Amino acid sequence: MSTNNFIEQYGPVALVTGASSGIGKSFAEILAAKGLDLVVVARRSQRLEESAARLRAQHGVRVRVHQADLSVAAAAQEIVEAASSLDIGLVVSNAGFGLKGSFDEGGPKALADMLMVNCHTAMMLARGFVPRLRKRKKGGIIFTSSVEGLIGVPFSAAYAATKAFLISLGEGLWGELTPEGIDVLTLCPGATDTEAPGLQGIDTKTLDHVMSAHEVAIRTLDNLGNGPVYVASDHYKANFERLLAMPRREALSAIARSMRR
Repeated sequence: MSTNNFIEQYGPVALVTGASSGIGKSFAEILAAKGLDLVVVARRSQRLEESAARLRAQHGVRVRVHQADLSVAAAAQEIVEAASSLDIGLVVSNAGFGLKGSFDEGGPKALADMLMVNCHTAMMLARGFVPRLRKRKKGGIIFTSSVEGLIGVPFSAAYAATKAFLISLGEGLWGELTPEGIDVLTLCPGATDTEAPGLQGIDTKTLDHVMSAHEVAIRTLDNLGNGPVYVASDHYKANFERLLAMPRREALSAIARSMRR
């Protein structure tokens, strides 16, 4: 899709959550380079302000910063209201975090916050913006899930479950909205060079076929019209296709052995 056609379909303004780092930051950078104005959302306001200033200077776009803690139930509605005067054509619901380890080692608050950020806030953002996209009769929604959402993952059980929720939500909305000219794509990244693995105690040097956040984001935007689900990594797509073709017990046991290592 040409840049002009991209702006016509998904512009003039894109909203990106989790935009202070990782894939979300790359989404914002690429969209700004395409000429879209932005609303960038994250918890860390200083990082957002620094990134917004750079994007304004480099690309001449308008960038509105909205600081929000997405683990708070009211956050999605606050974001929708803050952007009420803007013609949002693309909603990138990217914010999320994960927990690794035995399920019973996850703290109750951390589990509740993960459910809120990964599922509740993403769903309520979509609920807030879908009526506006329907009135436009064009636009798009991107949910950032994970390849772990494609199957239950031992030692990442709760995180994988939250990402499975996003895949199901995205598929359902794809079926509802594509006839009305609204593209819905659920992104399933594999190993990606962001802060997230380190926060989960994972050294990215131990992972295979790690992609840059920029490559994941640009591939996703290039495939926005090819929903409902997009696995950005050819390597992880092939791996999970093999797992999903196995009897479920064998696949889960194989994942458990790998996660233990």
